[in-house]
Amino acid sequence: MDEVETLLKELTEASGIPGYETEVRRLIQNRFRQLGEVSHDRLGSVICRKCGEASEPKVMLAAHMDEIGFMVSHITKDGFIRFAALGGWWDHVLLAQRVAIKTTRGDVIGTIGAKPPHLLSDEERAKMVDKKNMYIDIGATSSDEVEQAGVRVADPIVPVSVFTILASGKTYLSKAFDDRAGCAVVLTVMKRMLNIPHPNTLFAVATVQEEVGLRGATTSVKVVCPDVAIVLEGTGVNDMPGTAEEGQVLRLGGGPVVTFYRRDMIPNRGLRNLLTDTATKHGIPFQIRADRIRGGTDGAAIHLHDSGVPTVVLSLPVRYVHSHGGIMHRGDFDAAVELLTAVIQELDQKIVSGMTAW
Repeated sequence: MDEVETLLKELTEASGIPGYETEVRRLIQNRFRQLGEVSHDRLGSVICRKCGEASEPKVMLAAHMDEIGFMVSHITKDGFIRFAALGGWWDHVLLAQRVAIKTTRGDVIGTIGAKPPHLLSDEERAKMVDKKNMYIDIGATSSDEVEQAGVRVADPIVPVSVFTILASGKTYLSKAFDDRAGCAVVLTVMKRMLNIPHPNTLFAVATVQEEVGLRGATTSVKVVCPDVAIVLEGTGVNDMPGTAEEGQVLRLGGGPVVTFYRRDMIPNRGLRNLLTDTATKHGIPFQIRADRIRGGTDGAAIHLHDSGVPTVVLSLPVRYVHSHGGIMHRGDFDAAVELLTAVIQELDQKIVSGMTAW
């Protein structure tokens, strides 16, 4: 593995569901300490400040460190574990997947189960199983056995998924690319900027609790008070069989995605154009997304801070996002790093002031 693959493996295999980001926070914080001055907000987001040639503008690079997961909500008398979802799960991707319950005694491995197919009625077979009817099976036969294993109500639960380099050598399979891949881009760019002059001060922020309401972005932006912000995200693609043939197609390997419209945020036009113009100038591949996208990003909270912050979202394409097994392309990662590195060098006071000059 090279340096990027090692970083992605470290970040994606770490646990960190919303409100329980301790493990991944520790990893990111340790790396941030090699890159600048580290501070925090009171929810647990980690902030790394690196001074450039000028104290202003303040440029915020944000990526959320939390991943989607679950929490123990109830233990049945027969030893099955009911769970609540933290973040957006599509119920179809849950059954028969392995999970790790993070107890005070260590990890307890189980699998997600439901009423088996041979016991379903014809009517039940025709319907998608709702996660409220699912449970986690750790092989116990009573609630006493579950408690003896160390499992308690409110324990966090994370998907079990090993970072894997796929056959082409150019694509990777793992959980949590949304948004550990974004965190890896930010870390890689900040390390590059140690040796590259930039006419601004950088604030790299790994936010918490994005998947349950953009909470870390809401608090950390108040600490930074940025003049401009770039949010790094993971986004779904539609290049697989069975997707609509008409309309916009986002492809794995097509480059990072610059969003032109989201229902939670209309990106700043000047900053958006700076990204696309810079990419074109340097021959960096990129894709444009302008359709109505479900969900939200930290940009929705950041761009509304105080009197407003010029903000744009730069996303890495991920197949099967929000599942145990997302797939991303190394070329998209490298292009995002190149583009962000080039754009940072353009963000001086004059350019940033012009983004709000109507």
